[in-house]
Amino acid sequence: MSGEVLRLSGVGVRREQSMLLRGIDWTVHDDERWVVIGPNGAGKTTLLQIAATLLYPTEGTVEVLGERLGRTDVFELRPRIGFASAAVAERVPPEEKVIDLVLTASYAILGRWQEEYDSTDVSRAVALLEALGCAELIGRRFATLSEGERKRVQIARALMPDPELLLLDEPAAGLDLGGREALVSRLSALGADPTAPAMVMVTHHVEEVPESFTHALLLRRGSVVAMGKVEEVFTPEHLSECFGLPLTVERQNGRWYARAS
Repeated sequence: MSGEVLRLSGVGVRREQSMLLRGIDWTVHDDERWVVIGPNGAGKTTLLQIAATLLYPTEGTVEVLGERLGRTDVFELRPRIGFASAAVAERVPPEEKVIDLVLTASYAILGRWQEEYDSTDVSRAVALLEALGCAELIGRRFATLSEGERKRVQIARALMPDPELLLLDEPAAGLDLGGREALVSRLSALGADPTAPAMVMVTHHVEEVPESFTHALLLRRGSVVAMGKVEEVFTPEHLSECFGLPLTVERQNGRWYARAS
């Protein structure tokens, strides 16, 4: 039987006079792969930051991996969560080598200093980079990589500590068509692996949803429009309400597509 890895109950986030999130009730189980979709300003990244224990809600309760925020040491909890986002990439030291960027995830730090890593750590880092098509990048500096290469290396880093929850914030943003399709294919393979952790991915586009993802949550102006199994959520009615214009939706070979009616 699957277990809960994330539970939000009545969660809201207020900033000055604005509610970034309101009344969010959401549960993720360890055998589920979720996509969170919505327009700009919907609250997607805010929601992911709460799941990553980087942001506390203004109201409601949050339980991550069985620990309640506000009652646990998040510094002990965070190594159990894999998180890849543009915000993480911006903090990577420019001279950091790819292999070191992945290795330092074991200590939940950025920038290798004097930590010691054994052969098991190195072997795991290399295997993850190979699995994501980054074997030839091991000795490269992160700052020299293309956007697509950076995205794949970040995912390898996020997987390094063998997390129980993997969070991906717009992993395909900024990629060209080839890079996007290559990444979606690798994420689909990862999602289909029964040994992979629970996954939550944020995106703006249904075209970027990997075939193996099982559930979807639609956000608009900080509120849930719909949530549940992907095929029940990705309807013209739900997606049109989410994005505020009439949409037609279709599925081909396991992938989703949406266009203005």
